[in-house]
Amino acid sequence: MPSYTVTIATGNQWFAGTDDYIYITLVGTETCSERTLLDKPLYNDFERGAIDSYDVRTSENLGDLVFVKLEKKKYWVQDDWYCRYITVKTPSGDYLEFPCFRWLVDDSEVVLRDGRAFLPQDDKTSLVKQHRQKELETRRKIYKWKEWQPGFPMSINANKHKELPRDIQFDSEKGMDFLLNYSKAIENLCVNQFMHMFQSSWSDFGDFEKIFVRIKNTISEYVMEHWKEDFMFGYQFLNGCNPVLIRKCHKLPDKFPVTDEMVSVSLERELTLEQEMEAGNIYIVDCELLDGISANSTDPCTLQYLAAPICLLYKNNQKKIMPIAIQLGQDPKENPIFLPTDSEYDWLLAKIWVRSSDFQIHQTVTHLLRTHLMTEVFGIAMFRQLPAVHPVYKLLIPHIRFTIAINTKAREQLICECGIFDKANATGGGGHVQLIQKAMKTLTYKSLCFPEMIKSRNMDDVEEMPTYFYRDDGYKVWEATKNFVSDVVSIYYTCDERVQEDEEIQAFIKDVCSFGMQDFDHCEFPKSVKTCEELIEYLTVVVFTASSQHAAVNFGQLYLGMYPDEHFIEKPVKQAMEKFRKQLTEISSFIKKRNDGKKLPYAYLSPDKIPNSVAV
Repeated sequence: MPSYTVTIATGNQWFAGTDDYIYITLVGTETCSERTLLDKPLYNDFERGAIDSYDVRTSENLGDLVFVKLEKKKYWVQDDWYCRYITVKTPSGDYLEFPCFRWLVDDSEVVLRDGRAFLPQDDKTSLVKQHRQKELETRRKIYKWKEWQPGFPMSINANKHKELPRDIQFDSEKGMDFLLNYSKAIENLCVNQFMHMFQSSWSDFGDFEKIFVRIKNTISEYVMEHWKEDFMFGYQFLNGCNPVLIRKCHKLPDKFPVTDEMVSVSLERELTLEQEMEAGNIYIVDCELLDGISANSTDPCTLQYLAAPICLLYKNNQKKIMPIAIQLGQDPKENPIFLPTDSEYDWLLAKIWVRSSDFQIHQTVTHLLRTHLMTEVFGIAMFRQLPAVHPVYKLLIPHIRFTIAINTKAREQLICECGIFDKANATGGGGHVQLIQKAMKTLTYKSLCFPEMIKSRNMDDVEEMPTYFYRDDGYKVWEATKNFVSDVVSIYYTCDERVQEDEEIQAFIKDVCSFGMQDFDHCEFPKSVKTCEELIEYLTVVVFTASSQHAAVNFGQLYLGMYPDEHFIEKPVKQAMEKFRKQLTEISSFIKKRNDGKKLPYAYLSPDKIPNSVAV
């Protein structure tokens, strides 16, 4: 009588184990095994972190194994179970791996294929084709699009975190981590003690020191010491948390009438302002997005304001970026131009207004819209259009981890009506919604391609701007990511025709554009991909947006290149992962060496600090 040895791994996260009944059925090309209860006498099966083995005996050989069917039935009370993977040793001694990485909730079942990745055109039998189609049909009923606000990217159809599919909810450990991090942030900022500072006018610059009294490290102390100085103000546009606004200025806009006479004292090369622009030494930051956005008025006792400033910056002989002119609004008739030659506090306050506006755009557009919400769009389309056996699903799933959950939490607690934004942000009370709606009109597919984004702002010349570490490190990580994606894609797509014939990948690309981005004409997202190179760039955008770009403006946990859940089992893919990790290690070493001795080290894009996904 043939015997199959089945090994099942239960997850390590809290409450992953179960006391419910677990049944297994092995499905082969010739026949199926009987439905078998997996239960050892006097043994507690399927405990958290356990790896349990069982013998499944059959009356005849099953042929080539096609599926493993798992069923969970209630024992006493419903007890959810997280299965990591299953391995099966056949009577001939072969080992087959069946990745799962799913929760079985209530009385439920899951049918798994072995871990090899297949494109839809490579499935030949009706049995596997039907399984593939059924998985997608089920997913599309669960993962539905919803417009949270008009003009926003589409999001998941869930109002609360608990309404999400169990597989994409925070696990208990991550949920506790989220709560502790939130509490720690509140404690560090002493918000409970100093909340009145956010809701009333500050009377002294020393209030800044009170806010940051518990955040102690070398960088924060250096910034606190030098934050009023022009060189620090300029440096933050290059390597701060929002290094995507600064662009080279070849011609002043009519709305910003800075004259040579105004700024000549700030220019060091005995050139006119026009000549400095021609030489590539003038840069500009325009916060036009904030023009017309409503300021927070949720508290009638507290007046709040927003500015839409324009700031002119100059690269001096030391190649430092220095502010030389600031206009706090878009209309020059109503807004004077502030200069470094003005009184100390007039100039300082002008810079503070610019930094405040930079913060509003950073939090709402650079961070929330262009990383969180965009990654959610890619994630929902992935779940709806790519089955677990598809190689692109296996490639992307680690980079989507917890993104939909954190975004749902944000819509539930942070950016909702009466949420944290309304209580502590000048764009709260609806301004943040207007800002995203406005920013969506300039969000294009190409603007998510890192090299294109840098080039569009004329910031790509390393010799002209040698201290733009966000650009330099970003180039390296983008290239390493693209190489990795290319290595994986080339294993399954050996020619352009293979891409064109893949109905699922085409449906994924179309779903992002037609539903996720609501087919907005201005977004210019592709509706199809025709070549391997186009697919490689697209998937690089997804991975880079979810990991590296988010890291540059925020931070998280599971780092880039770490894939603890082995969705891929093929040796060539594992070799590609190892090559990717090696490249990332080399980049981390380069950045660490460059940062040695720097008072302001830049490590936001060091791969050993880049989380795999948008999870915070």
